[in-house]
Amino acid sequence: MTVRASTLVCSALATMCLGMLSPHAYADGGGPGVTVAAPVDYEAAGTWTWPIVASRAVLRHFEAPATAYSAGHRGVDLLAPVGSQVIAPADGVVSFAGRVVDRPLLSITSAGGLVSSIEPVEASVSEGDLVTAGDVVGIVAVGGHCSDICAHFGVRLYGEYVNPIALLETVPRAILLPVRG
Repeated sequence: MTVRASTLVCSALATMCLGMLSPHAYADGGGPGVTVAAPVDYEAAGTWTWPIVASRAVLRHFEAPATAYSAGHRGVDLLAPVGSQVIAPADGVVSFAGRVVDRPLLSITSAGGLVSSIEPVEASVSEGDLVTAGDVVGIVAVGGHCSDICAHFGVRLYGEYVNPIALLETVPRAILLPVRG
């Protein structure tokens, strides 16, 4: 076994062990490799707003991965030409404003363990700034994975990705009612 291969094996084993200690691991009894985030507390999360002012068009929807390491789309791509205003989707604290690899990214930590990330965004706010839902926090920048026509909007709950559309103000929440009869 090469040094690189043994490093990868050790890293994978450490990740599996840490995953077993996670309070959200196997919440549905799914077993190893399946992690399920705690349910979103919508009351604590409050009302969220769309982060792109110019459009509410979704170019690509959230696709939950089968496992933490499987393929998926961990957010939504919103139609957003370069230069479009980006607003804070919820009240919170800017937890990151900078570059990740080749694109500018903005993350906001909000109530209920939720962290939103939007990219590519040239932020007009800095790490540690308090923001209110609707505050302008930057503009859509060049880069990203959909050729300068979109912004990627992702939300994590205690580190696990959730569908951001479920948090937005214009999407009615599903409520199960008791069966009568």
